[in-house]
Amino acid sequence: MDVENIKFQHEMPAQLRFSDVDQFGHVNNSVYFSLFDTCKTIYIFDALGQETFKDVGIVVAHINADFIAPIYYPDEIVIQTAVQHIGTKSFTLYQRVINNRTKEVKCVCQTVMVTFDLKNNKSIEIDQKFKVRLAEFDKNPDLLKNEK
Repeated sequence: MDVENIKFQHEMPAQLRFSDVDQFGHVNNSVYFSLFDTCKTIYIFDALGQETFKDVGIVVAHINADFIAPIYYPDEIVIQTAVQHIGTKSFTLYQRVINNRTKEVKCVCQTVMVTFDLKNNKSIEIDQKFKVRLAEFDKNPDLLKNEK
């Protein structure tokens, strides 16, 4: 899926703390990953329900971020999250931090999440109901086409 065509159904405000600011006066890059992680968890709770974690583990396999413009304290920011791709054992989340007032994109992040059997310590295939719930939550039936 082309990231320019993602329509975000999930948005969460993120509160910055004074301690998030580094010596250069902007939010330190390490803080972004904590913000993304919090929003990923809430996204999964909202899309799939908290009971999902009783049946299957969801772990980060790969994460990368592009820092586009600095965030300064006390900017008002929101983090938007959407599924970019659903595969056999993994799905990719696309997130972006935007300034809530100016709508300027500050950072984008892609995270490959893998479904995991915690008892047997191995990746497992994503259940079809899980895939459908993600696609329905994001209002994006194209996520179910051409799964790989």
